[in-house]
Amino acid sequence: QVQLVESGGGLVQAGGSLRLSCAASGLTFSTCAMGWFRQAPGKEREFLAAISWTGTTTLDQDSMKARATISRDNAKNTAYLEIDSLKPEDTAVYYCAANSRGLVYAISSEYNYWGQGTQVTVSS
Repeated sequence: QVQLVESGGGLVQAGGSLRLSCAASGLTFSTCAMGWFRQAPGKEREFLAAISWTGTTTLDQDSMKARATISRDNAKNTAYLEIDSLKPEDTAVYYCAANSRGLVYAISSEYNYWGQGTQVTVSS
C-alpha cells in the first residue's frame, strides 16, 4: 500500500521559513517524480513545485519564484519543500504527490498518489 506522509507544517510568522517533508512508502521512490501542491480555503489546488526521478526540478514562478527549493533524498524515500519569506497568503494545506512516470508535471491529474496534507498557517 502506497503511503505519502507530509510533515513540517504549522504556525509561522510572516517572513519566516518552513521545510516540509514527504515520507513515501510502498512505491519505488527513486523512479517516481514528486510534486508539491497547496489548497487554500475556497480555492482550487495549485501546483508549487516538482522534482523528477533524475533530480530535474521545476517551480511555479508566480507563487514560489526565488522563495522555494524542492529536493529529494532517495536513501530516505523523502521529498522536501523549503519555503522562505512566508506570507499570510501562503496559508493553505500543503500536499505532496507521487508520479510513477518519473517526470515533472504541473497538473494534479498526472500524479498517482497523494498524501493527506499538512496545514501551514502564516500569521501577519
